[in-house]
Amino acid sequence: MKIAIIGAGNMGGSIARGLAKGNRIAVEDITVSNPGKEKLEVLKNEFPGINITQNNAEAVTGADIVILAVKPWFVSKVLHDLKLKSKQILVSVASGISFEELSHDVVEPEMPMFRIIPNTAISELQSMTVISSRNATDDMESLMVNLFSEMGLAMILPEEKLGAATALASCGIAYVLKYIQAAMQAGIEMGIRPEDAMDLVAQSAKGAAELILNNATHPSIEIDKVTTPGGITIKGINELEHNGFSSAVIKAMKASK
Repeated sequence: MKIAIIGAGNMGGSIARGLAKGNRIAVEDITVSNPGKEKLEVLKNEFPGINITQNNAEAVTGADIVILAVKPWFVSKVLHDLKLKSKQILVSVASGISFEELSHDVVEPEMPMFRIIPNTAISELQSMTVISSRNATDDMESLMVNLFSEMGLAMILPEEKLGAATALASCGIAYVLKYIQAAMQAGIEMGIRPEDAMDLVAQSAKGAAELILNNATHPSIEIDKVTTPGGITIKGINELEHNGFSSAVIKAMKASK
């Protein structure tokens, strides 16, 4: 199976790296197109077998799946120029561009389409990728879930839920990083070296995520396990709540929808 990625920016480059690190797609079957050479050459240095080009039409020729990873305002022009065939599968990473809008810009509006919302951790095979489909068979949906599950966790949702899912998973990774940054700053103030503080907090965040993902549990249950009566953790938890921590997170997610 051959995959073409149009765009080698933050998201297109991350997807290319995730695919290249995985086992489902051979590196030689990945082609990345981008207007400038610099990002392409960086990818080529990392993965010598990957194909690079500055010609979008060349990239999609013979591709089974075309991943469109360009800015939303470039989508229409790029799709018009590509003239994709109905046998190809279009995967759009462009946030906010609906299936209806995409269908106006392809040669055959009934071609199989997917909208995906990954996050940048896809380069580390740790993305939360949300997937929505149009004109796709069950086998195509399974293919897409399996493909992106190798790069983290993938979930099928209807298109109308993508806005909320984007806030939780795509924007959400920035909020998690913001917590890591703030906790790291607290550690530095308390005398921990910056690099040590970063590792301490990042591994704690990773551990908390693994507890939820690997067990039939709930955040409240896991919090209760470490908040002993009169202990230091409950004091910190209450301080977070007194300062509106939960409310701030909820407001941030809703503002990002």
